[in-house]
Amino acid sequence: MINTLIALLVAWLIFEFLEHVLIPLLWLIKNRGKHPQYGVPGMIGKSVRIRKWKKTAGQVSINGEFWKAECETPLSVGSKAIIDDIDGLTLKLKPYEPTHKTKAESITPEP
Repeated sequence: MINTLIALLVAWLIFEFLEHVLIPLLWLIKNRGKHPQYGVPGMIGKSVRIRKWKKTAGQVSINGEFWKAECETPLSVGSKAIIDDIDGLTLKLKPYEPTHKTKAESITPEP
């Protein structure tokens, strides 16, 4: 009876070590150096489409969502811009340059 309890305890400790230490450590090593794809850091550098615009502020769409946006230079409706920063729920943009690679374009597919 005691041997069975000790064996169960050892098996449980090994499982907990794998689940809470080893697997997260391997996941961290595997994903080291990859850029985040979601949240604020994942949005910076991506291109957006201008939907409504007046002078230096307006509305843009990215991934099917509409966001308030600001840019120091006037933009035209239907054109593209690049997300430079995010302040609360407002995107700070810079004009799109055809030679500028967006984050999605600069990521090379893995073999």
